[in-house]
Amino acid sequence: MHKKILSLFSFFFLMVLVMVVLYACANMAAPSGGVYDMDPPKVKRATPGFNSLKITPSKIEIEFDENIKIKSPTEKVIITPPQQALPVIRSVGKKAVVELKDELKPNTTYTIDFTDAIADNNEENPLENFVFSFSTGDQLDTLSISGKVLTAQDLEPVAGTYVGIHSNFDDTTFSRVPFERISKTDSRGKFTIRGMAPGKYKVFALNDQNRDYKYDNPQEAIAFLDSIVIPSTMPAVRQDTVFVDSTTIDTIRTVHYTRFLPDDLVLRSFQSDFQRQYLQKQERTEPHKLSIYFAAPTAMPDFTLLKPEVSGDDWYVKERSAGNDTLLLWITDSLIYQQDSITMKINYTRTDSLNKNYIDTDTISFNIRKSAREKREDKKVEKKENEEKQIRYLGVNSNIQSSFELFNPIRFEFEQPLMRFDSSFVRLEKEVDSLFEPVPFRMEPDTLNPRKLTIRPRWEPGGKYKLTVDSARLVSLYGLRNNKYEQSFTVKPLDQYGNLEVNISGLPTGKVAFVELLDKSDKPFRKSFVKGNKVRFQDLLPGEIYARMVIDENGDGVWTTGNYGDKRSPEMVYYYPGKWVIRAYSDHQEEWQIDAIPVIRQKPLEITKNKPEEKKRRDLNKDRNNQQQNQQSSPFGFGGNSGSGSGGIPGM
Repeated sequence: MHKKILSLFSFFFLMVLVMVVLYACANMAAPSGGVYDMDPPKVKRATPGFNSLKITPSKIEIEFDENIKIKSPTEKVIITPPQQALPVIRSVGKKAVVELKDELKPNTTYTIDFTDAIADNNEENPLENFVFSFSTGDQLDTLSISGKVLTAQDLEPVAGTYVGIHSNFDDTTFSRVPFERISKTDSRGKFTIRGMAPGKYKVFALNDQNRDYKYDNPQEAIAFLDSIVIPSTMPAVRQDTVFVDSTTIDTIRTVHYTRFLPDDLVLRSFQSDFQRQYLQKQERTEPHKLSIYFAAPTAMPDFTLLKPEVSGDDWYVKERSAGNDTLLLWITDSLIYQQDSITMKINYTRTDSLNKNYIDTDTISFNIRKSAREKREDKKVEKKENEEKQIRYLGVNSNIQSSFELFNPIRFEFEQPLMRFDSSFVRLEKEVDSLFEPVPFRMEPDTLNPRKLTIRPRWEPGGKYKLTVDSARLVSLYGLRNNKYEQSFTVKPLDQYGNLEVNISGLPTGKVAFVELLDKSDKPFRKSFVKGNKVRFQDLLPGEIYARMVIDENGDGVWTTGNYGDKRSPEMVYYYPGKWVIRAYSDHQEEWQIDAIPVIRQKPLEITKNKPEEKKRRDLNKDRNNQQQNQQSSPFGFGGNSGSGSGGIPGM
């Protein structure tokens, strides 16, 4: 009996020992320290005290309950009224220290808005919306206004731009006088201007490139409100929910607070269509081609050849971009392009130091001289080509693919301008009962580029086609001929496409509008005008699509930016707040009330490029805590970071 008890005791002792060993093995990694700290630093005291009156401090110290860091103080910490001399902002252990370098104004409320710059030193949990205020007079101004800044064209939140106020309503104040008080937008585009006195104000946003807090550079992005803002307050109530954990509610508290109004301002940021104009460069990469580049869209320049001297303009074929900022001159006169050097007089639009445009005249040269080494290389290439009897064909590109989209025309682009091109050079045929029959089409030359043209037939869905250009039918200005071009392809059938019709309500009366369909990268790929409060799109590929609408004030078919000098706001843009899923061989009917929700919440997060930083931070902390909880959930630490994949004794 005694032996049995001893054996049983030994067995239990051995089991306990094995369990202890296994637990030790499973926790060979450094201890986790428990769930990550997600609490921001807490304020203990400040010198001088918060909301102090009749003081002119040059140094402010704020003490917290733990060591802190101040991230990007020059970008995130906003002192208003704005400071011309940069303050010194730093962390020292548990203290945030601000040294003011500007002379303080009398009878003025000063506000230091740390936004989310202050964080604890370890987990970097930010202290959100932390503000320190004081007054050099006997009164502390406490009113505030808030809102959001969005990019006018695509409703993207604008992060890191200044928002300021003026009580002087003169039209030139914005461009001559620094802001009276400022704020800066966070990652969501939100702003709050604090410490305002009662009164009437105009509100502006400014991407201030030279930090003078005024709009003195037309290349700075701005926003302005047409209306006058009057700050005010009202009593308000909100419900605060206290959670025991992430899913269990402890209590719901009713909180009375003061609401500062207006708190829903929307500023639409835009960059003026002004761009500095000047001649950027000129080059001659081939003997017969002169390239001229301007820094911005411009009026068509006037030019004359000086060397060799030529009268008239029949010595070239012109190719240009839509805004004339790129100009290519294909020289047709061999006596000219055989010259090593060409000199031109050119009259073009240029912007002076006062941002005024004037007509400037320059003499520019185009040289094609080659070094002795380059000439030797050319001779080697020429000799090799002669030996191999290679034929140099004219380059021909098209957009034809074996499976062709039903809504696409055929587009050609040639390497060089052609001597002549007409419809007889091309054969477009459709297969009918194993035979090919000709198909009529319309041919459209490009109005800007003489090397491009478009062929528009009436496609039959699912039809099989062949396009042929016989060899040597196309001849360029410089004698190059085409090789035979033949391409067979099939136009996709109707059952691979869907159609979409959208009924739109809330449109401003009498306004022209168009809708652009967008892909997942917020890039437009189709456009259609609204007619009778409806917009239609046919032959859409299946998939998820998004949409935005432009109120086309000038009817030019494109979004138009604003101009502060003319007091012209940018054209209004709305986003459909969700997405549409297009199915093949289906007709889709959708409804869109464009003002059903505020503009600031319309753009879907999936296609918003500027994601809020705090959302990323919360997701990171949540992942950290989930990881810690998973490590601690299994007995003896199994499944954690044990240092051994098996969790057994060999991992000790």
